Amino acid sequence: MKNIVFPMSILTASLLFTACGVSKKTYVGLQTEYKTLQTQYQDSQLQLTESRSRIKSLEDQLASERQNNADLKAAYAALQSSLDKSINQNSQGNVNISKLVDEINASNKYIKHLVETKNKSDSLNLVLTNNLTRSLSREELQEVDVQVLKGVVYISLADNMLYKSGSYEISDRADMTLSKIAKIIQDYRDYEVLIEGNTDTDPISKPNIRNNWDLSTLRASSVVQALQTKYGVDPKRLTAGGRGEYNPVADNSTALGKQRNRRTQIIITPKLDQFMELIDKAPEPTEVTPEQ
Repeated sequence: MKNIVFPMSILTASLLFTACGVSKKTYVGLQTEYKTLQTQYQDSQLQLTESRSRIKSLEDQLASERQNNADLKAAYAALQSSLDKSINQNSQGNVNISKLVDEINASNKYIKHLVETKNKSDSLNLVLTNNLTRSLSREELQEVDVQVLKGVVYISLADNMLYKSGSYEISDRADMTLSKIAKIIQDYRDYEVLIEGNTDTDPISKPNIRNNWDLSTLRASSVVQALQTKYGVDPKRLTAGGRGEYNPVADNSTALGKQRNRRTQIIITPKLDQFMELIDKAPEPTEVTPEQ
């Protein structure tokens, strides 16, 4: 940047000199040069002012950056201190972390075993159901309903097919059907069998049967004894129970509803002790004290 400064004394002397005897041409030239120099001087003053303003701005920016740098150094020191503390705590908590990892792995292994067991049970139930339905005739399937609900096989038998009218004695036409069911039960020896009797709401009028509770229980007991004595099913696997009129599947206000409610169910379930053993094998959680 050029700074051109002419003292007033020099300019005045030049003018006096011009007035004292210079030629008009020289005077005009000097006057033009004077104006040029005056313009340059004004420009130089303006540039100087702008430069000083930029210098002040740069100095302020430098001060701000220095302050930011100091703040960053302080923040870095705080982070480094926090990191050092975390590393120390982590090294102290490595044993607890290892225990947690082992516990998670054990839990995952247990869950996988439960899923595999359930899948195996579901597959066996499906095979059992398919085998049973294939063995039954078309006529039998009209009076026998086979379903799998929540991992349990339900075989529902109509009372008019299974028992003599108004009785708990097994009818002759039920023998063939029961023999097919018994064969399936024999093929799946790891399953337990509950025979459950159900009635409608009509009261029973037999001298040796007090009420529907008695009738439903006696009918279930007749099926259990037939499975044991005629078809060789291990009685340790069999349970007889009656629910009377208190487990309806249809409205007892209609004849069709009553007919559906008068049924005996053969319920085939996996042995509960196997599932209890699985529950007992569940890994116990390890108590972990968090580091302060």
